[in-house]
Amino acid sequence: MTAPQRPARRGRGRRPIAQVRAEVLEAAAAVLMREGVGGFTIEKVIVHSGVSSATVYKHWPSRGALALDGYLHAVGDEIALRDTGDIRADLVRGITAFVRMVGVEPAGPVFAQLIGAAQTDSELASQFDQHYFGPRRRQAFALLEAAKERGQIRSDADLGVIVDIIWGACYIRLLLPHLTGTLTVDFARDVVHQALNGVTLVEKSG
Repeated sequence: MTAPQRPARRGRGRRPIAQVRAEVLEAAAAVLMREGVGGFTIEKVIVHSGVSSATVYKHWPSRGALALDGYLHAVGDEIALRDTGDIRADLVRGITAFVRMVGVEPAGPVFAQLIGAAQTDSELASQFDQHYFGPRRRQAFALLEAAKERGQIRSDADLGVIVDIIWGACYIRLLLPHLTGTLTVDFARDVVHQALNGVTLVEKSG
C-alpha cells in the first residue's frame, strides 16, 4: 500500500496566521465529513492541509478540539440566533435552522458523533462549552431576556427551563432517534410553541 503523498507547501515565507488557520480548518472539515469522528486524525489533517505539524499542534492540542473547530468552520453561523423583536418567531427560526443543519448527511451524524466523543474527551468537551454550547445558550438567554423586557413573556419565567425544553428535546431526538422519533422541522416548531405557551403574555403569532 502506497503511503499518501504530502501536498507541497503553499509558497515560501511566513503567511498570515488567519490564512494558515483557514487552510487547517478547511482540511479538518474535509477529513471529518469524509471519514467521520472515528476516522479523523490530526495527521490526516496535516497531510491534507500541507501545514506543519508544529503549527497545527500549537493551535489545536487535541484531535477532538480540531475536529470541532473544523465542523464549526464548515457549518458557519447558519444557526446563530438573531433578535427581530418576535421571540416566538426568532426561536422557531433558530431551532429550525439547527434541525435543517443536522438533518443532512454527513453533517448530522458527524455532529452526533462529536457529542458522543465529548463524553470521554475532556478537551473536546471544553471546546464544545467555549465555542458551541456556551455561546448559543447565551444567545438564547439574551433573546428571552429581551422578550421579558418587551413584555412578551412573564417576568418570572425560568429562562433555563425554556432553553432546556427546546434544545434538550431536539438533542434527544438527534442522539436517540430509534427511541424518541425523528427530528423534524415540524417537531422543533411544536417544541418552541409548547415551551412558550405557558409563559407568553401575548397571543401566538404566525
